[in-house]
Amino acid sequence: MIENIAASSASTMTRLSPAKLNLFLHITGKRADGYHDLQTVFRLLDWGDYLHFSLMDDAVIQTADNKADANTLCHQLLVSAGAEAITANIEDNLIFKAARALLAFAIQSETLPRQLAQVTVTLDKHLPMGAGLGGGSSNAATTMLALNELWQLNVTRDELIEIGTKVGADVPIFIFGQDAIAMGIGEKLTAINLPDQQYLVLTPEAHVNTAKLFAHPKLQRDIAPLSIDTIKNQSNDYVQNLNTPYHNVFTPVVTSLAPAIAEALDYLKGLESQALGIARMTGSGSAVFLPLDASIASDKALIKKWLANAPCPAYLVDNL
Repeated sequence: MIENIAASSASTMTRLSPAKLNLFLHITGKRADGYHDLQTVFRLLDWGDYLHFSLMDDAVIQTADNKADANTLCHQLLVSAGAEAITANIEDNLIFKAARALLAFAIQSETLPRQLAQVTVTLDKHLPMGAGLGGGSSNAATTMLALNELWQLNVTRDELIEIGTKVGADVPIFIFGQDAIAMGIGEKLTAINLPDQQYLVLTPEAHVNTAKLFAHPKLQRDIAPLSIDTIKNQSNDYVQNLNTPYHNVFTPVVTSLAPAIAEALDYLKGLESQALGIARMTGSGSAVFLPLDASIASDKALIKKWLANAPCPAYLVDNL
């Protein structure tokens, strides 16, 4: 039995749901389950969406001793504001999926509290969808972390990462919460220390279907795997520059299919000699970025000019 007890008060927690960049992105093979193995370095940004979690202190749901259905319970406990416009069905939304997966884990592990307070999740969206910045996955991870705390579920970070993998391939890095080398489908994470940096990020209004990209005949899927030590020791080859063998396998495919993305990338390439960095795509989405040398990042007049002249929305962002 699930019983709803009326609400009258709330306390709110606000969390940054950060964007990520892929400093490079390789596909090393296709797995038997249809997923692709990859290698990448994730860089988290001090820029993204914001999620506000309002815990309804007097809106308590009786969870019936771990016998509740996770989907039904999630509908009872989660009130969405701002995310419902992203998907036609709330159950397809990554915020809802994350909360449901967390509840399902607590039910299965028989650790679900007998009572849980209802939570209103308000999404303040800034990151464009399909940009390769991890917006939806970051929203899911931020939701799991916040609800785990608010509901005092005491799920460990490793357990959250395992749950997050089932919600989306990019969810684990946002639960991990720091720059990392990623392998597998993105769930095998090793922390890496990188220098602080600023980036010029462009978000052209273009989107190429991810499934179409992975099925594209010209997509390179057989990059020789690199060891973790090699990736750590060769950071100079992909942090500011992008030297062989480091690259993003999606770049030639995406730029051939989406002229707006090619235009944005060309714009950044035209700034490389001044920025002292190499422009590139992030992930398999539309966003492109240019790492800025510290000496250039401090030239506010120049950066303002670059932002104003960009062919699409442009942002100056810092690493997290």
